Amino acid sequence: MDLVAFYDDYWRQADDTFDHERLDLLASRVRPGERVLEVDCGPGVLAAKMRDRGAQVQATEISLVAAERARAKGIPTEHVNSEVESLPFPDGAFDVVVSNSMIEHRFFYEHSLDECVRVLRPGGRLLVCLPNIAHWKCRLWLLRGRFPYVKNSPTDFLHLRFFTVAEARRLLRERGVRVVEVDGSASLWAREFYGPFFRLPAVRR
Repeated sequence: MDLVAFYDDYWRQADDTFDHERLDLLASRVRPGERVLEVDCGPGVLAAKMRDRGAQVQATEISLVAAERARAKGIPTEHVNSEVESLPFPDGAFDVVVSNSMIEHRFFYEHSLDECVRVLRPGGRLLVCLPNIAHWKCRLWLLRGRFPYVKNSPTDFLHLRFFTVAEARRLLRERGVRVVEVDGSASLWAREFYGPFFRLPAVRR
């Protein structure tokens, strides 16, 4: 499957409608003057929020279409297929790296995570946002013999991988990253009456 072509088609049709409560939560974790990289930034909505808080933001994006939309917002955005390509930045280049609902959309998510950690300075912060497949409502579906593909839920048809909080902790721990906080946001799925994303602010050792 050609993910670049797929997401080009996706972003030709998708607008900039996002869960702004969740994006604001992520943006609140960056500080003025920090060097921030958002990997796979989409059309740059979160990146613009972080820039407006005074951060020095750069971004990458797998889709040429979305990358152009991010650049139109004033976000320096490199076209990178983060699933298989290395990020075009030196080791330890950033104070904060943001992965907002990215790795669940990748076949080879390990490479994407490795690259996020590589460009993060020692002691820097990695912000990871993922849908939680172990949320109690997902478990209830399974108990009832169901696994519906629901938009903007852990079972969204765009998701190629599924994660629990424990699995996400393990993936980060294996990469020398210490999880310092786990938080959740139900706002996106409250409209659909489904469960939360969880966020993992993590610190590179």
